[in-house]
Parts: sequence; C-alpha cells; structure tokens
Amino acid sequence: MTANELRQKYLDFFKSKGHSIIPSASLVPRETDASTLFTTAGMHPLVPYLLGEEHPGGKRVADVQKCVRTGDIDDVGDNRHCTFFEMMGNWSFGDYFKDEAIAWSFEFLTDPKWLGLDPKRLYVTTFKGEGNIPRDEKAIEVWQKTFNQAGMVAEIAADDQIIKDNIRIIPLGTDDNFWIAGTTGPCGGDTEMFYDTKPEDGPLAGRFTDLVDSHRLMEIWNDVFMEFNKTADGQYIKLEKPNVDTGMGVERTLMVMNGETTVFETELFQPIFNKLSEISGKQYGESEEVKKSFRIIADHIKASAFMIADGVTPSNASRGYVLRRLLRRAMRYAKLLGIETDFTRAIAETVIAMYGHFYTELKEKETVILEELTKEEHKFRQTLENGIKEFEKIANSLPNSKISGDDAFNLYQSYGFPLEITKELARERGFEVNDDEFATELAKHQELSRTASAGMFKGGLQDTGDASKKLHTATHLTLAALRKVLGNQINQKGSNITPERLRLDFNHPDKMTAEQLAEVERLVNEAIGKDLPVSFEEMTVEEAKKKGAVGVFESKYGEKVKVYTVGQGDEIFSMEICGGPHVDRIGILGKYKIQKEESSSAGVRRIKAVLE
Repeated sequence: MTANELRQKYLDFFKSKGHSIIPSASLVPRETDASTLFTTAGMHPLVPYLLGEEHPGGKRVADVQKCVRTGDIDDVGDNRHCTFFEMMGNWSFGDYFKDEAIAWSFEFLTDPKWLGLDPKRLYVTTFKGEGNIPRDEKAIEVWQKTFNQAGMVAEIAADDQIIKDNIRIIPLGTDDNFWIAGTTGPCGGDTEMFYDTKPEDGPLAGRFTDLVDSHRLMEIWNDVFMEFNKTADGQYIKLEKPNVDTGMGVERTLMVMNGETTVFETELFQPIFNKLSEISGKQYGESEEVKKSFRIIADHIKASAFMIADGVTPSNASRGYVLRRLLRRAMRYAKLLGIETDFTRAIAETVIAMYGHFYTELKEKETVILEELTKEEHKFRQTLENGIKEFEKIANSLPNSKISGDDAFNLYQSYGFPLEITKELARERGFEVNDDEFATELAKHQELSRTASAGMFKGGLQDTGDASKKLHTATHLTLAALRKVLGNQINQKGSNITPERLRLDFNHPDKMTAEQLAEVERLVNEAIGKDLPVSFEEMTVEEAKKKGAVGVFESKYGEKVKVYTVGQGDEIFSMEICGGPHVDRIGILGKYKIQKEESSSAGVRRIKAVLE
C-alpha cells in the first residue's frame, strides 16, 4: 500500500461514516495558542472544539494532520525518531462514543475493503481504573463483542499483563491508558491497538510491555474517550457530552502494512535516500554511519520544507532557530557523506514531488522553500569553511596528537561542528579527540540550553523560566532517588525538559517494578515535603569527587565546576555537578508524579515525570 492510498482510504472510510473531511492545519499554531512552537499532534488544532466550541464541519470530522515534534532532534538518526510525521485522526464532538469508535477502528483495520489486516494479529489495551475512576468496562465489553463478531474469543489479561491463549485485551493504568492535556480539563481513558509484526516467530505469548519493547507488538492506533472534566481540586466530573479523539500515524501504519522493520524503509523515505545516493555516491545500507546520516538529512530537510511552506524562515529565535538547527544538522551530516556541493535544493524538490499533491502549499511555496534552503546552505557552508580553518590552527599548535574536549566543544559551539566532523578531520592527521571531555562540556551546554529554551508554558500559570527551574531541580531529585532505590551504580545518560514534564535516561538493565517506581516517587515527595534548600559551590573536579558529588569527572584537573546540593548538614538528598538553573527551595515544586518508565536503548531506561 502506498501513502497516497492509505491517506485516501482513511478519509474515504470516515466520510462514509458521516464525517466532514477537513484540511491539515498549519504547522504554526493559531495566534491565540501560545502553548507550543509547532503543531505537535492531530488534536492540537482542534482543542477549542473538544472544549465545546462548535466546529464549522459539524460534530464529526476527520483529517490527516502534518506535525512536527522537536524535543528529540538529537535522537533522530536512530531506528524510530522523526521530527516530521503525519497523523490521521477522526473526532466526535459530543456525538458518537465508544461503541462506534471501537467498531469503526476494527472495521477499518481488518476489512479487506480497507486495510485488510489479520484480526488474529490484533491486541488492544484499555484503561484498568485507578483512584476514583473505575475500570473501563464499556470499552472491554465493546471489544469483546467486536472480536466475537469476527469469530474470535477475546479474554482479558490479569494484572501481570501476561498474554497467552485467547487473551487479547490488556487493561493498563493511568500512565499508559489515560489522557489529559494538562493538570485539569477534559480527560478520559483510551484504548490502543497493537499489531503482531512477527507471527512467523510463533504464537504470541509473554508480558505485554516486553512484547512492545522488543517491537513484536507495534502500536498503530489510539482512541481517546474524553468523558470526564478534572477539576482543580482533583475531582473527575462526568461530561454531559463526551468526545472522541483518535490518532493513527501514517508512517507507522505504512510500515506495518508493508511489513517493514522501521519507517525509514517505507516509500516516505526511500525516494529521498535514492536522491542522496545519487548526490553522495553512497548507498543507504552500506554502513551504520551512512544509514544514520541518510536518515537525519531526509527527516530534517523534509521537516524544513514543510516549516518554510507555513511561513517559518531561518533565524536565531523561536521557530526560526529550530528550523536553522535542523538545516545545519542536516548539512553537517552531508559533509560526513562527502557532499561538497549544494544539495538541499535537490532533496527538497524530491520532498515536494512526494507530498505536494496532498499538501498543496508545498507546490505553491516551492520557490520560497528552495530559495530559503539555498540561502541558508550558502551561509553555513562559509561557517563550515571558517571552522575548518580554526581546526587547522588548533591542530598546528598542539604539543601532542590529542585534541582536547574544550577545543572540540569550541568548534561545536562556535562553528557548528559535530564531534564526528572534528574526529574525521583529526583522523586525517593521525590525531585523536578526547571524547570524554567533549561529552562533559556538551552535557553542561545541553542542560543549560534545554532549561533556557524549553518552550512556552501552557495556560499562563507561570513563566517558562520558573517551570524549567522546577523541573530541572526535580530531575536532580529523580536521579538521587533512583540511586537510593537501585544503587549507586545508576548514572544519568541523558535528559530533556519541556514546560510540561521532565525526562531522565539512566543506566539500568531491567524494567523497574511498580514497587521501585512507587519508592522513587515517595522519596522525592518526602524531600519536597521537607522544603529542603538548594545551594551551589564552585570547586575543582577533584574537590567535587571528594565531596561525593554525582557527575562526569573526565574534565581536566583544576577546572572549576558548579556543584548543586539539595539539603544541608546531615540531611543532604542530592549533590550533583550541573550548570543550573534551580529553585532556591524544593517545597515549591508541588507533587511529583512519574508518568512512565520505559526502555530508551539497550541497557538504558527512561523515566518521564511531572509536577502537579
């Protein structure tokens, strides 16, 4: 199935169910929405109608929405992250509810007239009930009825989430199957559909989360049932007219339909890879390094073309800065492929040819898109040349054949050189680069950068700086609590802070148990309840080591670092090398809540948490 066929089938199906087909909204949110830089999900432009405003298209609408998410730019290049993606969605504004939404999802997925997927390879999750909200018995009932009509028995998994025999319905908790945009407002349980991608490996059996982590089960659709309004005092009031909000990714569905292992093997990337091969003389699969470069260039130029079509231009602020960052990252990786001539125009022309018939703004703005890309490419090419000259100066002045992390980071920060380019230039001279020192400098820079530019805060409750400082401080508390629960071998492997949540990656071989997660939450909230003070001192790395501070210590001896301490005297909860910023006392953080614990990569786990 092609992407064109998939999009059209989806829209035709829901048109046959009485939905108005609406066009994709701009990637730049409407002026009245100051919550985010870009449209990040299909529901994003439709929030006013989910809150009660009347939609011109009526009570049933469907669309294919272009989306951009920029929180994981540095992760693009692996086998799953993308900046740009498309989300198919259908909505009910106070009209149909669980019966129709579930039945139609099943029909579209399995009917040979539509996607024709094997219903025996389909598994679903539902909300298992937590706190004052009961288990979603209605969703379970509708799914059992729907499977039964297809001649299948659908039994319900126990709390152990073990799938075996006829078990097809897995009830999960708030972190997985309950949706709310903020801390208050419309919300409700959801049901997610998963497809068995490897039936040739034998009957599906095992713990649900393990099957998802190993990619045996792939999520392909999510139906959210907004039936409550959460009040400021924590009550869940039944809505008089509940809504349905669904999302189904074009790239992921296409991957499943065509039996591919990643979205990068689909036709939404292959034509771009072919053009890159033509330009670079390299083949997509010839090495992991080349594969990564192809993915980054394709994703970033694609996202950039769509951004420019919606009025964004490269700059050093706001959306323009994100666009510039994407373009320069793509250009750096083109350099690694040996591309020395202009290439962004050719890649963008390929993107426009692929998408322009559906997203007509690409064709309409083609001249502007190509001009902006060419202009930015010329500007950065000069920066690259200047950076190479700076590298030569550094290399010629070295007393040995080792380039320090400080010098490598200066090339990165001032000239846009990723470590890979510096190492490539160093190799040509028979030099080495101090990777560990570079990683230390980069980690400090990223922490400051992420907290300083975390985006716009939803709802106007407080400014971004305050939100970031709170979540940044809570990240320190999370790491300290993890070390107390799992052991002192736990170290931070990465972090990302948005105005809504913190994300912390850490080394750990196994999925954390519910008891371990509850203990981490308890320790953090206990510390917050004590309103411990936060202070910092500047000291050398050696002094920080002696004090017992947590951090990366491969910096040069004598270099001054900041060590932030939460607590004082005999009651110190956390002590960590960091660039800041932090709150003065942690009592203002509010309630700490872990939303999700999941796999990030081999041997690395990821926690997402919020402050309520």
